[in-house]
Amino acid sequence: MNRKIGPLLILTLCLTALAALGFAQQRIRKQIPKTHFVTGPTFRIVDLSMASADRSIRQASDQVLVKFKSDISIQTRIMTLSHFRSNAIRHIPQIDVYQVRIPSDLSVDEMLVLLQQNPDVEYAEPNPVCYTCVSPNDTLFQYQYALYNDGQVIGGIPGSPTGKLRADIKATEGWEETKGSDSIVVAVLDSGLDFDHPDMVDIAVSRGRDIVNDDDDALDDLGHGTYISSIIAANSNNGEGIAGITWNCKILPVKVIAEDGSGLYAWMIEAIIWAADQGAHVINMSIGGDATSQALEDALKYAYQKGVVIVASAGNDDGPVIYPAAYDDYVLAVAATDYNDNRTNWSNSGSQIDVAAPGERIIGCYPVWALTGGTLPYVFGYGTSPSAAYVSGLAALIVSIKPWLTPNEVMDIIRYTADDINVTEHPGFDEFIGHGRINMEKAVVPIKIK
Repeated sequence: MNRKIGPLLILTLCLTALAALGFAQQRIRKQIPKTHFVTGPTFRIVDLSMASADRSIRQASDQVLVKFKSDISIQTRIMTLSHFRSNAIRHIPQIDVYQVRIPSDLSVDEMLVLLQQNPDVEYAEPNPVCYTCVSPNDTLFQYQYALYNDGQVIGGIPGSPTGKLRADIKATEGWEETKGSDSIVVAVLDSGLDFDHPDMVDIAVSRGRDIVNDDDDALDDLGHGTYISSIIAANSNNGEGIAGITWNCKILPVKVIAEDGSGLYAWMIEAIIWAADQGAHVINMSIGGDATSQALEDALKYAYQKGVVIVASAGNDDGPVIYPAAYDDYVLAVAATDYNDNRTNWSNSGSQIDVAAPGERIIGCYPVWALTGGTLPYVFGYGTSPSAAYVSGLAALIVSIKPWLTPNEVMDIIRYTADDINVTEHPGFDEFIGHGRINMEKAVVPIKIK
């Protein structure tokens, strides 16, 4: 078979598999957000916490990820998959990994044994499930204690606790130095974006990419992605709603989380590479899963080497750090603090943690279609999801000032300008955090352009 025919066959194989099988994926139910509504005076409160954790690793029951050795021809790859009665659903060429559907009479473990024994295969692994982890004149800025904490009531309803004076990320001081550049793009790998939200209009560079449904319109049908994007870059100083940590940087929405709140590693892997190839400067991943994956690590390395700063949530069940946050070489792993500068009792911990940021009762935007009855499209939530969003916004501000910094240099600035936090009340505090809660003023001012 000549080299022109080989790629045509593999393309035909992929398209046939897609059309015939329609991506019938096994997914777990959503863990963040666990959505509960509580009626408030003008808006609603949404609990974006993780449900009681089942840390057993979930994975697609009919799929694996396969990477052949680099010298193996396309023809041999096709023949190998055919021999195992398997079909390639998609090929991710940048890291040369195939998402493969396996025959119904074989388990994932059985197929992995067969593939791993094949001398043409570099590695084969499961396809695990991932899940979501949630002084301008904006009218709701009074509720954004994470940006400026004056000891105000936290949560917006009677009986809510009060915060601790200046237990915040020093955003107002940082904004005196920079509010970000509209040439800097943060890719948000999540459930998409509500493009019509009044506080989100024109913050996106495009309609993004929907990998779940394989189209170019990353419309949010869950809410989590809109919430996260708003924390990073909601329209600020516009007389309504909330303020984003960056006023000018742009969002690139990439949908990898479906309407039920879950996704697959294959989607996450493709999204990382796609965002990097689109020129994103920062990738926010307020999502993750419990399984390690060589293909996922390869994708992170690909983006990191292209100059992308990658930020991810540590997870919310007081357990070990989830993936991709646990990949210490390429990712800033973010834990959560509360309105008193304490570690929350649900934030995950471990030696991979780089920094913490507020994650308790954080207000953000919610899709207009999801809230009716006269309530405003804003919600409160908690989790390391919003914590990661704050760190991604800070990374975007740093890159705005000095776009020539490497990802590792940006990560070091964020790590080593953080404030100490109170972690001694919780078990495992010695492994919880290396450098404390992010400080926007310290991170921005030391790299002031002279």
